[in-house]
Parts: sequence; C-alpha cells; structure tokens
Amino acid sequence: MELTPRQLAIIERVRSHAPITGDQIAESLGVSRPTIRSDLSVLVMLGLIDAKPKVGYFPGRQLSPDGRARDRLAALKVKDVMSRPVVIQETANVNDAVISLFVENTGILSVIDGDGYLAGLVTIKDLLKVTLGNPTAASIPVSMVMTRIPRIVTVTPEDTLWDAAKKLLDHQIGGLPVVRAVDGGREGPRTRLEVLGRVSKTTMTQTLVELTAIT
Repeated sequence: MELTPRQLAIIERVRSHAPITGDQIAESLGVSRPTIRSDLSVLVMLGLIDAKPKVGYFPGRQLSPDGRARDRLAALKVKDVMSRPVVIQETANVNDAVISLFVENTGILSVIDGDGYLAGLVTIKDLLKVTLGNPTAASIPVSMVMTRIPRIVTVTPEDTLWDAAKKLLDHQIGGLPVVRAVDGGREGPRTRLEVLGRVSKTTMTQTLVELTAIT
C-alpha cells in the first residue's frame, strides 16, 4: 500500500514543523482545510500522526523506529479482518430488521434479493426515520426504507484495510458490506454482488488496538 503524494506531504510537514495546526498544513500545501480533513483523519487513525487539541499535529507512534504496527496494518486486507455478514431478505419488514440489528449487535444490515444478491442496506438511522411517531412502521417492507444499489458503498476482500478506512471516513458511514461480483442473476447477465462479510469502524478500532498491543 502506498500513501498518496498529499498524505506524504502532510507527514513531512508534521515531521519538520511539529506541532503544526491543520490550517498551517493546508496553507503550506496551497489547499483549504476541508480538502485535507479526510487525509488527516486517516493518518491519525493509522498512528502516522497524532493530534492534541489547541496544540496541533505531531509525529505519531507508528513513525517511530519501533513502529512495526504500521507495517502490519499496511499489509492487512479486508479479508483478514472482516466479520461474517448479517443479512435480511428484502421481503422482510421493519420489525424483522429491528430484531436482527439487536440480536446481531450491529448497526447495518445487508438486504438481499430472492437470488441471494445484494439489493440494499438498512441502518439504525434508516429505521429511526421511519419508526419515530409511526405506529404502523413495524409492518413496512424493509425494501421501502433501505438504501439501494448503486448508492451503496462497498469493498472487496482484496481491498486493503486502508481503502476501507478511507471509504468509511469519506462517506461518513459506520460500516461497509464486503462483496464479490458475480455475473448473472434473476435480472439477466448484468453483474450482481454476493455478500461475503462486513467491516465497520469497530473493526478498524479493534484491529488498531490489537496491533498496538503486540508492537
């Protein structure tokens, strides 16, 4: 896995001028602060840089000579850390979805069609929107409240954990379905997506904790 030129430039400025604020980093790169917000978040999450409120950014633990966790993390792929998928049929209703979320202790469900392919995603937020103040919400089909393809963000087992983390941050979502493209399906020859697993912000945090513990 390679860092982007902008991320490398951010690390270099932090190394050379720490502590340095986000505004100062952005100004030195000739961009706005929002432009580098995602890069800063990913670099902090990976331990390449660190931040202190009202102080600024400085080199993270993984930039030190003993930063072996960084190298292990860079080599990890989604398939190495993904959890089993939690799925629900698109014919299910909101009550079924609520039960599945609580039983499985997850914040996201993959909705599959009759052939077992990904049809959409439903989250706690989706269910709250439809249930609050609606006494008949329990019987509403989950297909009416889910987010449908192609608006779904996914990853594959071969994607790096870095790629997955970047998508979580860029799209401000709590989890991603891990999928594999499959030709065919009930709608003809177009590509369908088979759900293989899931990754979440909890997955990322747990992985970082485990890597740090064995460094």
